[in-house]
This record gives sequence, structure tokens and C-alpha cells, in this order.
Amino acid sequence: MGQVLNAILAVVVALVAAGAYFWGSNWLLDKFLRSDAGVSPGASVRNDRLRTSIRPWLFLAPALLFLSLYLVYPVFETVRLSLMNNNSTRFIGLSNYLWAINDANFRQSLLNNFLWLLIVPALSTAFGLVIAVLADRLWWGNIAKSLVFMPMAISFVGASVIWRFVYAYRGPDQAQIGVLNALATGMGFAPQNWLTNIPWNSFLLMVILIWIQTGFAMVILSAALRGIPEETLEAARIDGANEVQIFFTIMIPQITSTLIVVWTTITITVLKVFDIVFAMTGGQFQTEVLANLMYSWMFRSGDFGRGSTIAVVILIAVMPIMIWNIRNANREQGTR
Repeated sequence: MGQVLNAILAVVVALVAAGAYFWGSNWLLDKFLRSDAGVSPGASVRNDRLRTSIRPWLFLAPALLFLSLYLVYPVFETVRLSLMNNNSTRFIGLSNYLWAINDANFRQSLLNNFLWLLIVPALSTAFGLVIAVLADRLWWGNIAKSLVFMPMAISFVGASVIWRFVYAYRGPDQAQIGVLNALATGMGFAPQNWLTNIPWNSFLLMVILIWIQTGFAMVILSAALRGIPEETLEAARIDGANEVQIFFTIMIPQITSTLIVVWTTITITVLKVFDIVFAMTGGQFQTEVLANLMYSWMFRSGDFGRGSTIAVVILIAVMPIMIWNIRNANREQGTR
């Protein structure tokens, strides 16, 4: 009960503080840059222009402050720590980066992340697109969409717990409680310890993220499909095009930009994937990824230098995709 009251108090204080800031900053701005009868016409015009140019920055100031405090500063601090030794007391230059290049576990993590990047965004986007197209043709399509989207409401750790029961393994002489092993034994096959089965365990972990992200892709792409003019589809049908031809030659070209946005968004999520690997295998059995490796070095081993080095590598990997996504969004807005 105390935690609930503290949460409510924090929300109330934050709202009051925000309201006081915006009201007070506007009052001060209007007070010092007056445009009433007490100033000359030239000064009044000049004050109006100044207020117009300053007011947006007053509204943006809190957001810029918190962005600088929680995003910009940590980036520079992480880069600095990556050039220091394990306890950040001595500058060692690029030694941590040389260690990363020569470390087999780091290279395995890079390979795993590369496989995640190849498979998860592509399959999530493809499944989301197919479901969006098919669900619109069913009378119970909205129910199907709700069921597909439901995993998005589950945290990655919660999804991992659910899928642990799917992959659960017991000895051959015991009853199998895992769905996958129950199916395998029911068909006459021996049960498998799926999470230790290299290299298939990494792909089985990817299934969890695909299961979660397919709902996201479906919702965005379904909205994009509804934006295709019905007249275009009807004209194609009159010309004799079948549904497959319409899908590949009309629908996909019309929503290409949305497909790219969905793909890049899921790609960024994949680059930061941590919870699933941490909860399912802890990075063991050759399932390690960069985010989990960073956590292990920084918080388990206490080596802030190597942990920060891996964090910088993740940042470098994410930045080109984010920059390209932002430029693409700006280009799309510019053409409208």
C-alpha cells in the first residue's frame, strides 16, 4: 500500500511541478518582454518576435535537460570508461577494444547477434504482413489480430517464462511437461533438452522475440494496408489480376516505406536483446549476445572497462540504422 501511495504522490508532484514550470516561465516571459501600451510600437514588435522565438525553447527545456542527463551524458561517459581499466582508475587506451577483437566469446556474441538480425526482423515483418492481409478477409479477423497482438503486452522476461514451459525437459523415464517434448514423445521421438541443443537453441530463443514482435508488425502494416485506395485494387481485379499478383505488385509497393520502418524498428530491438537470453540460458551453450555479455562483464565481473567497450559496440551498431530511419522519415515528410 505504501508503494502505491508513493507512486501516486510522485505523479501528483510531477504534474504540479510541470504545471508550475510552464505557467511560471510563460508569466516571466510575458513580464520581461511586454508588448502593451507601456512600450513603444517598435519595442512591442521586437518583444513579440522574441517571445515567439523563445517560448518553444521554454517548453522544450525540461525535455532537453533530461535527454542530456540520461542519454547524451551516459554516451560520453561510456566511451570514457571503455578507455579505462577494469575499475576505471587508469587510462589504457584501446586495450579493451583489442581484447574484444581477440576474445572468442565476444566473436560468438557478434555472430549470434548477426543471426538474430538476419532472422528475427525478416520473419516478424513477414508474419505480421501475412496475418494483416489474411485477417482483413475474415469475419473474426479482429479477434485474430487481438490474439496475435497480445504478446506485445507481455514483458520479455514474462514471455521467456512462458516459453520455458514450451521447451521444458525431463528425463526419458519421466512425464514431459514441456509442450515441445510432449509432442516429440507423443510421436515416438526421444525428448530433447532444447535449450542446450547447439546450434538450434539460439534459433529457439529467436522464436520468442518473433512471437512478441509479430503483433507489432501486424498492427502497423494493417493500418498501412487500409490506406491503399480501394479503387486501385478493384482496377487490378477488373484487369484480371489474381490475389497473389495484387499482393506482390500493388500492395507491397504501396506500403514499402512502412515495411522498412517496421523492419528497422525491430532490428534496433534485436540489437538490444538481453532479457530473453538472460532469462532462458544466461548466455550459456553458445547463445550469448552482446547485451548479455555487456551485463556479465559490467555487473557480474565488475569490469567496467570491458563492459563499456561492448556497450560502445552496440551503440555503433545501432546508430547507422537510427540515422537512416530518421532520414527516411524526414524524406517521407518532405514529399507530402
